[in-house]
Amino acid sequence: MTASVQPQKEAETGVNGPFANVKGKWAGRWIWAAVIQGAIVTIITVLMIQPLSYFNITPYFNPAMVIAGGGGGTWMFTGYIIYLVVGVVGVAVTAIFYFYLEGVQGKVYHGLSNYIAWGHYVLMNVGVASSMILMIYGGYLAGWSGAAVSSGGLGYTNYQIHVTYLSHFEDPIGGLALVASIGILLGGMGYILRSRTK
Repeated sequence: MTASVQPQKEAETGVNGPFANVKGKWAGRWIWAAVIQGAIVTIITVLMIQPLSYFNITPYFNPAMVIAGGGGGTWMFTGYIIYLVVGVVGVAVTAIFYFYLEGVQGKVYHGLSNYIAWGHYVLMNVGVASSMILMIYGGYLAGWSGAAVSSGGLGYTNYQIHVTYLSHFEDPIGGLALVASIGILLGGMGYILRSRTK
């Protein structure tokens, strides 16, 4: 009797194998978010390594010089690393938590927990991506403006860099990081709420 039920279940869900009975959608959403975040980081990586410089084509100031220059330019590298760790790896790992609850324990998100999961999804992804992209861009501008004029920079002092560029990025980055943090807290709340219910 079980054999006759299984093909029907596979036909309904379009899923074969041990995951044919998984009803939750959140793990898949988080995997797709990790893929999109990974694509964004890939574009940033290509811009940072500047592949056209191999052909002596330099359409913008070399990001390697920003990283090597230190100072405000370290914002670029720090933002990049945090984006990789939290925005890509952290988002992918989050999918495992959702899969564990929905797929393994069978506790599908619905009602209040579903709204909390949406808040987690939107706030964390938007907050991390936008704050770290701003941090990368602010660091790039700081490194470029602090580089010597002879190498294509503006030769600004640290004070000029802070007043001209970095001071304008601090509040938006902090606010967006707070948005991401609220999203992460919502995710924890939703996980606890869902895991404690039957």
